[in-house]
Amino acid sequence: MSNKRILIIDDEPGIRQIVKISLQAIAGWEVLLASSGQEGLAIAQLETPDAIILDVMMPGMDGIETLQRIQAIGSIASIPVILLTAKAQTSEQVQFSKLEIAGVITKPFKAPDLVKQMRSLLGWHEKT
Repeated sequence: MSNKRILIIDDEPGIRQIVKISLQAIAGWEVLLASSGQEGLAIAQLETPDAIILDVMMPGMDGIETLQRIQAIGSIASIPVILLTAKAQTSEQVQFSKLEIAGVITKPFKAPDLVKQMRSLLGWHEKT
């Protein structure tokens, strides 16, 4: 069984920890953490994770800009990205629907649901 590696890019330490603990405890995935879009880009290129969870609202380079930069770099452009957002208004949903992303997960979330949603969005089965 190959262990999945997930990169979490979120400026909130609390969210990073909750997501990390959830993914490790429930799915047994390896988790990489980045506190900014800039740091996330560097880690993604270095580590080539299986998927990226990307917070939309971040200071400096926000999630959408980070996503565009990820997709502009050939070596990491194909990594599936899931956006993490607290706001799911219609206007944002329309904007998200135009992006090449694996999906959107809204905050707040429950740990078991997070893993289920990720598996569903990424097409991963229980054992992966």
